[in-house]
Amino acid sequence: MPAADPPASDASVPAATRWRLYESCVQSAADLVPVLRAIHRDGPASAAEPGAATVLGEDFCGSAALSRAWVAAVPDGRAIAVDHDADALAVARAGDDAGPGVASGRLRLVRGDVRTATDPAADAADIVHAGNFSVGELPDRATLLAWLRHAHARVASRGGIVACDLYGGESAFLLGTAERETPAPPEFGPDAEVRYEWEQRQADPLTGRVVDAVHFTVHRRGEILLEARDAFVYHWRLWGVPELRDTMLEAGFRTTECRLRVPDAMDDDGRVIVPRLPEAVDPDDPPSVDDSFDVLVVGRT
Repeated sequence: MPAADPPASDASVPAATRWRLYESCVQSAADLVPVLRAIHRDGPASAAEPGAATVLGEDFCGSAALSRAWVAAVPDGRAIAVDHDADALAVARAGDDAGPGVASGRLRLVRGDVRTATDPAADAADIVHAGNFSVGELPDRATLLAWLRHAHARVASRGGIVACDLYGGESAFLLGTAERETPAPPEFGPDAEVRYEWEQRQADPLTGRVVDAVHFTVHRRGEILLEARDAFVYHWRLWGVPELRDTMLEAGFRTTECRLRVPDAMDDDGRVIVPRLPEAVDPDDPPSVDDSFDVLVVGRT
């Protein structure tokens, strides 16, 4: 991401623990791999083999959970994971427990600005992905456009895609907290659970600026084992879907589309199907997504 301080966080909890909880509660990296490959496949044939996405660029990668899942799941897959946060990349390197990864050279971790840290020719990718709403780290349109042009240059030669997730809808600028319970990572022992909280504590619809925080509480039968308030705090620009799609077109993408982040079917070969969301053409038609939503916005070269 652009040179800036890492997201504020509870310094009393080690980075490795915070990222481990984040991967467990927030991300579904292994499930996202076939979704991204399906979206890539559902387009014009790539310059190499139709529908065969093997190289992932994970920008704003954090602990590179998606890249690690990618090289574990994709035969001959490679990934280039970029972030400016040295602590997150150290966690990614230590967490290379999926098998084929950093040690084999199939996963390259790069510290730097996502607009410049990679070489579009040497680091060409079939897919560049900015997940976990991280495109919000780009604070203004000029910065967003610069990153999209750089990402476009990386995928253009391979007939690839750039995919970003966004949240939006009627609750996008509302303040409040959503929470859920999930099983704790194994290192916390049997029967441990995590209460994961997503808090939107500031939001300004006139500027699109929001402040969001992530909290974790690990507990077992009423006993709190670990509490990480403000495990991650983000000062973001909440981009709208039309804003992002318009900027993608200005950056050189041939087309844009929206997809949900979860598949709704499988084909005869066991590959997931992730349909395009229909474009609104009639103001009397019902919306194609829920009142509050998160979607993948995809640009194709």
